[in-house]
Amino acid sequence: MRVVESGVALSKLGNVSLGDVALSFGLAGALHPDVLTGTVLVPHEVLRPDGTTLICDASLVAALERAARELDLEPDARPMVTSPAMLTGAERAAWSRRGYVGVDMETGLIRASRVAAVRVVLDTPQREISASWLRPGAALIDVRAWRDLPWLAREGPRCARLAAAVLAAALRPSL
Repeated sequence: MRVVESGVALSKLGNVSLGDVALSFGLAGALHPDVLTGTVLVPHEVLRPDGTTLICDASLVAALERAARELDLEPDARPMVTSPAMLTGAERAAWSRRGYVGVDMETGLIRASRVAAVRVVLDTPQREISASWLRPGAALIDVRAWRDLPWLAREGPRCARLAAAVLAAALRPSL
């Protein structure tokens, strides 16, 4: 098994195949106002930045959905979009109207035979974070971003742990 730890830096890998199976996990932004921080997203499809659609592997999606439910989390399977930039305000609303539930910056960049994703919502239309946090050094000098810090320090790790727990449960061998 090969683990690629990249975050938003995945875009720097270019069009590189990650092998046969790739599982994307981490944080996402909600596009629908009814999707709250902590919501688990396990999309069946992801719109790629180039406009094509990544159809997630059905058996991997089923394993992630089952794992989420074992942890008493109800996964949201609606489509997700991968964007090269943070989406805010009117952009979120426009993607929501097109039927997308969440946005990340990585999943749609993955090239592999079988792909699935588990993402946990951090920011929402009602609680947007500053785009400065994409570059923490920039956030430190952006006084407006400072107001996000206590909330990010609490919710970021909690949401990341949820995504990791779902992935770990899905990968656990059946007894």
